[in-house]
Amino acid sequence: MRQNFEMTQKQLDTILDACKPVVMIALNCGTLTSPQENANRAWAKLGKELGFKFRTVLPSNKGRRFFSAESLEED
Repeated sequence: MRQNFEMTQKQLDTILDACKPVVMIALNCGTLTSPQENANRAWAKLGKELGFKFRTVLPSNKGRRFFSAESLEED
């Protein structure tokens, strides 16, 4: 079932930071993850915290901290 959620400002900042481009500091640091992979990882962590399936998130017209998603309780 789809539910409405509200994240904290700190959680939103974490999501936004994860979307930023990755800066390569050293040439021998290995393969870096993309901003998309980092954002997916941040959404997955938030999904576990709040109890939703992170790949089902849809934005809300209430503001940046609000969204809807399918609850994990369905499984």
